Amino acid sequence: MKKQLFRYACIGIVLAIGIIVFNSREETLPTYEPRDYPAIAESGVLRAVTEYNAVSYYASNDTVQGFDYELLNEFAKNQNLRLELTPEMSFEKRLEGITEGRYDILATETAVTTRLKDSLLFTHTLLLGKQVLVQRKPSSETDSLYIRSQLDLANKTLHVIKNSPSLLRIHNLINEIADTIYIREVDLYGAEQLIAMVAGGDIDYAVCDENIVRASIDNYPNLDIDTDISFTQFYAWGVNKHSPALRDTLNVWLDGFMKSDKYHKLYKKYFR
Repeated sequence: MKKQLFRYACIGIVLAIGIIVFNSREETLPTYEPRDYPAIAESGVLRAVTEYNAVSYYASNDTVQGFDYELLNEFAKNQNLRLELTPEMSFEKRLEGITEGRYDILATETAVTTRLKDSLLFTHTLLLGKQVLVQRKPSSETDSLYIRSQLDLANKTLHVIKNSPSLLRIHNLINEIADTIYIREVDLYGAEQLIAMVAGGDIDYAVCDENIVRASIDNYPNLDIDTDISFTQFYAWGVNKHSPALRDTLNVWLDGFMKSDKYHKLYKKYFR
């Protein structure tokens, strides 16, 4: 009996120690800091973040495609770097990842705005584009839901990606039309999901990048994108404010590659 009690006591002590060690153990999380090009070249790995959509990055028939994906692959190969590309639907999380140094490049075309210039260094322009209103085509001549001009946006609710560059333009529109425009910021979905929600009648209006909408519009014949929200804007990739050498390296490579036949074929593939 004494031996059994001693054995149980030993087991109890071991379990107690194990529980204490387990509960006191701190979870080891990877730490990041912004990297400039020399540190990236030394590591041999380029970390980038993009959005999963028909322009930037998507999977089709077991093949990964996308304008940004293919362009970034060309840059990585040219620099003898291994590419680690992470798709992230949230614009806010993509921006946070660049700011914290988790990613080196924001490799999805982003509208160059004064506000974002406070957070990012932008490459040379990759595309021109604008923000457009996504809505359903009118069901009749008197369809009250159909927006025919920016003045008709008064008292309407627009769905936009959280922290999207389009927010600044919408706030300017509020001042221009001298009336209220309600804004719903969406964090969990990307532009393609908002487009599908408008087409399906779940929401009435969304504001999205024209290039992404045009890549998807053939799938939604009931949609209308004829109302512009912004003027034509410059779109570019972004890097951390502490990575000027990376930005300069990208610009030098882009300036040369964008003159090549390979680039022109790539551009036509996604922007006919």
